[in-house]
Amino acid sequence: MVNRFTKFRNWCCLVMLCFLIGSVVPEALAQSRRVTGKVTSQGDGLGIPGVNVLIQGGQSGTATDVNGEYSITVADNNTVLVFSFIGFEPINELVGNRSVINVQLREDASEMNEVVVTALGIKREEISLGYSIERVGGEEMTRVAQESFLNAMAGKVAGATISTTGGTGSSVSMVIRGATSLNTDNQPLFVVDGVPIANTLNNVSSVGSENRVDYGNAISGLNPDDIADISILKGPSAAALYGSRAGNGVVLITTKGGNVDRLTVNVSTNTVFDVPYKYLKWHSKFGAGQYSAIPVDISGNPLTNPFGSLVQENVNAAFGAELDKGYEQVQWNSPLDENGNPIAMPLVSYPDNVKNFVQTGITSSNSFSVANSNDVMNYRISYSNMRNKGIIPNSDLFRNTLNINSNLKVSDKLNFSTNIDVSRNNSNNRPAGERGTNPLQWAYETSPHVNILDLKDYWLPGQEGLEQKTMDAGGEVRVTDNPYFLANEVNNSFKRDRVFGNVKADWQISPSFNFFARYSLDLYNETRESKIGRSYSQEPEGAYGITELHGLETNADFLLTYNKDVNDFGITLSGGGNIRYQNGSNLFAGSKSGVGLITPGVYTLSNIAPDNIQYGNSSFERGIHSLYGLANFSYKDMLYLDLTARNDWSSTLPAADPYFYPSAALSVLVSEMLDLPEPFSLVKLRGGYASVGNDASPYNLLGTLYNAGAWGNIPRLSLRSGLLNPTLKPEIATSYEGGIDLHLFNDRVRFSGTYYKVQNENQILSIGLPPSTGYTSKNFNAGLLQSEGVELTLGSDIIRNNNWNWTVDLNLTRNRTKIIELADNMPYYTLWEDARGGSWTYVGEEIGDIYDAEVVTVKDPESPYFGYPILDQTGKWQSIDAVSSRNKIGNFNPKFILGMQTSLSYKNFHLNMTFDWRNGGDFVSQTYRFGEEHGRSSVFLDKLINPGELEGEALKNYLVDNQESMVLINGNNFPLVGGPTPEYGSYPFTYGPFTLPHGGVFIPGVYATEFDENGNPTAYAENLGENIGQPGGTLTLPYAGSTAWSFARAFLYDASFVKLREVSLGYDVSQNFAKSLKMQNLSFSVYSRNIILWTAAKINIDPEMAFQPSGGTQAGTQFKQGIERWNVMPWVMPIGFKVNATF
Repeated sequence: MVNRFTKFRNWCCLVMLCFLIGSVVPEALAQSRRVTGKVTSQGDGLGIPGVNVLIQGGQSGTATDVNGEYSITVADNNTVLVFSFIGFEPINELVGNRSVINVQLREDASEMNEVVVTALGIKREEISLGYSIERVGGEEMTRVAQESFLNAMAGKVAGATISTTGGTGSSVSMVIRGATSLNTDNQPLFVVDGVPIANTLNNVSSVGSENRVDYGNAISGLNPDDIADISILKGPSAAALYGSRAGNGVVLITTKGGNVDRLTVNVSTNTVFDVPYKYLKWHSKFGAGQYSAIPVDISGNPLTNPFGSLVQENVNAAFGAELDKGYEQVQWNSPLDENGNPIAMPLVSYPDNVKNFVQTGITSSNSFSVANSNDVMNYRISYSNMRNKGIIPNSDLFRNTLNINSNLKVSDKLNFSTNIDVSRNNSNNRPAGERGTNPLQWAYETSPHVNILDLKDYWLPGQEGLEQKTMDAGGEVRVTDNPYFLANEVNNSFKRDRVFGNVKADWQISPSFNFFARYSLDLYNETRESKIGRSYSQEPEGAYGITELHGLETNADFLLTYNKDVNDFGITLSGGGNIRYQNGSNLFAGSKSGVGLITPGVYTLSNIAPDNIQYGNSSFERGIHSLYGLANFSYKDMLYLDLTARNDWSSTLPAADPYFYPSAALSVLVSEMLDLPEPFSLVKLRGGYASVGNDASPYNLLGTLYNAGAWGNIPRLSLRSGLLNPTLKPEIATSYEGGIDLHLFNDRVRFSGTYYKVQNENQILSIGLPPSTGYTSKNFNAGLLQSEGVELTLGSDIIRNNNWNWTVDLNLTRNRTKIIELADNMPYYTLWEDARGGSWTYVGEEIGDIYDAEVVTVKDPESPYFGYPILDQTGKWQSIDAVSSRNKIGNFNPKFILGMQTSLSYKNFHLNMTFDWRNGGDFVSQTYRFGEEHGRSSVFLDKLINPGELEGEALKNYLVDNQESMVLINGNNFPLVGGPTPEYGSYPFTYGPFTLPHGGVFIPGVYATEFDENGNPTAYAENLGENIGQPGGTLTLPYAGSTAWSFARAFLYDASFVKLREVSLGYDVSQNFAKSLKMQNLSFSVYSRNIILWTAAKINIDPEMAFQPSGGTQAGTQFKQGIERWNVMPWVMPIGFKVNATF
């Protein structure tokens, strides 16, 4: 591999030399001069911005400005200018002796004559395609600065669900047309200028205990400023030519080239400030502890302070004494009197602890590019730099990219082109997610009676580097962590270097024959290093670990194309092949969980005792050889038929037959066949069929060794516990789709609708085996998934005149995926289990269903207590486990997604907005589950029923009259009467031998008093507020023990939301002023992004981030979708500024 990379580096140097030579070609030797003019529309006479003005037969050109004006250098009077723009017929103009050439373009019969990039980089007219393809222009990637270009696509693509799984730099999930595989992360294949790029959602590493870090997608290293165009091949019909890699769709990215008419330099700078403004609904009313004590000198009753302390600082809960009441108590940071005794201080609240902990995030990005061209070659070289200071202190992210794109015209028939992209993504510290070392968790878990700013100097005096400062630092067991300690002394750094590129030769053998050959490479190296300081509660002696990841993929492909028009028929035949090779390795070494380091603060492997080191190493190789063919037929530009076929031979399943992937697509232009009424500009019907696949992972058929741990000083290796299956086959996704495209009123109204069905069979599943077999599991092919959905887009040019332009585009997506078949001994498939429930799917049900333990209730509809909870003998809810009860409580997939983009311009001012509405779906908030269990959630306080002056029968009648909300469990409402203090109407309760006078609650319902021989209740006692504390009366329990911890349903929320994904206001400086500054263009803009306008949950958690990371994989992914735990970045109000200048 080293030799391969050395040769590639030498080749890059040669290409760079060509660039330098080309950049100094003396164009001035020709009798060049400048031609100017304006391009207008023949329909309305308005100037058309963005028209391509190219010199025929050469590589150079320019584009019109916002007013439709252009300026270009021509060599002589024989130069021919080609004017082209989407939706208009192109025009050729011979320059002659003219210096001003004004052109009027006539609107084409349909805007869909636009050329788009399809599979293998083949350019096709969109009007001819029989399948749905979505296109996003490069300007959409840069209008608003984003850390990843994937974020810029959210809300703009019908059929694609794009979700950020965490804060800045976290992995971004893109699922096209629903999840169709049960054992992969369902991410699409990305292809950049013909180079397939490895990308995954599984980027979580864990070193030490509870230190899960998401290092982000590798594809995020691509510079958004380099992107010219993105095509999303959504269905197998569009992506079939990628064979076994196309099961989840394909995203084709084309980068910018050097098609300019002169030396052009572009500079842009962005800065965005992320200002936190909204936080969890946490209270600041009670201090640390399990009981809201009242001073004895106020109550006159010693049992109101049974523990002798108003707050208990060795308890990680906020059920303690009420704050801001004038109570005084010796606290963790109390000063000492002259005798060395701690002084009691007032118990006061600090409601802004989290606000004081986080900081304004700042992201700045700068890009520079230089491009030039002549009749022989063109090139573009760009560099970009992105720097992010995170919201969490001491967190950061950096990205540096270098891109070189060139084209060399050897002759009229032969062209060479190359693209090289070099990037480094790195961070000095990526804060952990989930629980454990997550600083945000402990900022929220800091007791309300502790001023978080007192923790900022996070080492205990005299024990710097040894013990962190917390309110329980003096206790035997540490139960809390200092958020500043975690932010500064738990450092998870990474460095990711990537080089990818290609060399391509295009040979126009004859007018009918074309041949291209391409070689591409993707080289990937990443180092992750975690350092955990001494005294972290889960790693008291500290921890250290380092991970090395390496990957290489090469592709060599070719395609021979024959193109011929015979009378009214057009024929295009193509045949080609691909040779793909991949290898990768993973090396980890670090301390075992809980054992620590020898010397605190020294982070090396040699500082770990030999018996305490854990290590692992794995590597893989894979090869796939492919042959494919295409046949495109057209008749009178009204009928188009596309046929493709691909055969793959894979090293992962060598005994299987070659995988054959066919596709067919038909496009019928009704508007060309029939004389339709005036409103119709275009009527197109289309349909397609295809079959693609998902290859198996390497070594599913080959026994591999793994580290089984040491026996004393003797290392042990063992075979995997899974039974190998030599008959495994790849997954096969078969797709059917049909659609209609309509353009009305001279293309001012545009509609597209698509219905699709995808059936994915031969799922590679794992099933448990009995221990007597000697194995624990076996992989096999089974199962059938079916996805159905609709995609609708609607666009309109509402206003279009000299000064004003207003366009609106809408896209709607609805997808449902069901499991149609599973193995006979597999009744359901589990995606994840957590929070006493989980997400699994039974045969015939939808992917994404969420299940929970069922509350035991009265089932007899004739009973007066029908639906009432049946409580246990302590007065708490009872449950039947989720599997036995099959109690479905929701589904994490949205009912539909609606995106809207609107663009309004007035002269040189431009306003652009993108909205994203996700309707329906559910998620479980483990954050609020822990928040209730630890007494911090104000939602928990707010749901308490205060009985006021009601008691006995009057209270019972009040509850029964309002039983829908006060007795029965509806949604996530688990009714509770009473509260922590007398002002909440609390009740006495029994604690050991004592009856404490307040702080008790009761759960409305009934409890069984008599049973039949089968143990079923036959009689009930009411738990509705009568005869409290008496035999057969209402049972009370402590407020701190009344949480709904055992039920995920209590923390299930509606995931609907509306976001303003992007809003920007820009101004283009006039051409005259720009030219006076020696510039071609100059623009300014102010913008914001990802503003949450509304959520149905109303708990100040972003439902889009309902992803819970884990160190291992389950169902092919490291993220549990539809559940979150401490994935609670504060909502921010971003304010960004951008300046763009072209010289």
